[in-house]
Amino acid sequence: MQVVRTIFWLLLLVGLIVFSIFNWNAVEVKIWDNLVLETKVPALVIVSFLLGLVPMWLVHRGTKWRLTRRIAALENATRAISTTPAMTTPSPVPSANHEQPEADALKPSDDANGTA
Repeated sequence: MQVVRTIFWLLLLVGLIVFSIFNWNAVEVKIWDNLVLETKVPALVIVSFLLGLVPMWLVHRGTKWRLTRRIAALENATRAISTTPAMTTPSPVPSANHEQPEADALKPSDDANGTA
């Protein structure tokens, strides 16, 4: 991908140089009624190109930076969740005596029935 990007910028530079050679004319740019800027056509083209490119490039870099931070935060959260052991509920411990311990307390005693 880097090679394609380099080729693109080289072709753009060569095109700009060829354009500059054939259009090296002075032009007047009227900014306000009494303010006139005299410049060459290639300088006007380069400034116009940069005025369109730089804001969009800054928006792109800002969005890329924000999304990179967001992805890193999500990866850290995922890593933190996967490394903590899962919470499990303790299983009930079976008693050694399989009978209910309160079974004797529920039986009617002889004293309660009036027989001794």
